[in-house]
Amino acid sequence: MRAPLVAITALSALGLGLSACSEKASDNLENAGSAIGNDVSNAVDDAGAKIDNGLDRAGAAIDNGADRIGAATDRAADDAKREGKEAKQDVGASLEQAGKDLRNDSH
Repeated sequence: MRAPLVAITALSALGLGLSACSEKASDNLENAGSAIGNDVSNAVDDAGAKIDNGLDRAGAAIDNGADRIGAATDRAADDAKREGKEAKQDVGASLEQAGKDLRNDSH
């Protein structure tokens, strides 16, 4: 009678020990899962921030490039206007000189 009682006591102790180990293992697994989830969440947040910052820099570069192109276009248009005005003056001066030459030839 004593042997079965000792066996039952030993099995109960073993069961309680396994139960405690199982609970501890479960807690450890839960903590590890939570830590992994936090790490993944942080990595996704960091990646999102880096992508957002990269897009902001790209947008600024595009805006800057567009501003430079606009300024270069304005300068080219101003140069063309100046050259056109100078060409008109040259044509006018040439016609004036041709008129003088014709007048001188006719006298």
